[in-house]
Amino acid sequence: MIVAIDGPAGAGKSTVARAVAAALGFTYLDTGAMYRCVALARIRDPAADPETLSIALAATVSLSGEDVSEAIRSAPVTELASEVAAEPEVRAAMARRQQAMLANGDWVAEGRDIGTVIAPHAELKVFLTADPNERARRRAEQTGRQVKDVLAEQEQRDRRDGERELSPLVAADDAIELDTTALNAGEVIAAIVELAAQRSGGGAQ
Repeated sequence: MIVAIDGPAGAGKSTVARAVAAALGFTYLDTGAMYRCVALARIRDPAADPETLSIALAATVSLSGEDVSEAIRSAPVTELASEVAAEPEVRAAMARRQQAMLANGDWVAEGRDIGTVIAPHAELKVFLTADPNERARRRAEQTGRQVKDVLAEQEQRDRRDGERELSPLVAADDAIELDTTALNAGEVIAAIVELAAQRSGGGAQ
């Protein structure tokens, strides 16, 4: 079974997806970390080829054997990640890897195009949203930065993600939209776990 969780930055995807995977006993796939690895590789070497990068996702994120879990969360990497994700060759290379990973087993995958492109056959698709100001507040709290700075970058990234020609950020037609603005993480996690239980139990497909 695949649970696809999509949505913009700051909607709570990573926290929720990781916890949902743990609750269900599924494997967690953070596709955004893969694009961040490409961005980090490009910062270090502008000629880095996404096809040949060695990226490993487990308890930590590794790039060519190096633990880059913290490095890929830096502001420069965050900014560049949405840019490289718009490049057709990068998107195609990461999509092939992600689809190969999801071909077997039970997964909770989160990103921006899981339900529309990577796993359109997913048994459960959830699109998380939240008020832009609340999303910026959450990200600022995580990173220790000023809300106004995060909000400005977030608006630019939302525009880039939503307007790109290849795999724009949109909810799948059959996705369940959850507005997390007034919900805590526990409430969102519980809702998705319940939806997954319904689908795996033979409910609506």
